[in-house]
Amino acid sequence: MAKTIKVTLKKSTIGCKKDQIATVEALGLKKIHQCVEKPDNPQIRGMIFKVQHLVEVAE
Repeated sequence: MAKTIKVTLKKSTIGCKKDQIATVEALGLKKIHQCVEKPDNPQIRGMIFKVQHLVEVAE
């Protein structure tokens, strides 16, 4: 089984840069406190790093 990580949107994207908003949407997050499971790979980790001030990650 492939490793997954849970990503939760903790802060609003209002006032964020357009590329950060696009990254949050690409992760599949639309509403605050919404949680999605994503595969644990370098691409997803890079997206999370870009918006680390908006999301919370659980292994």
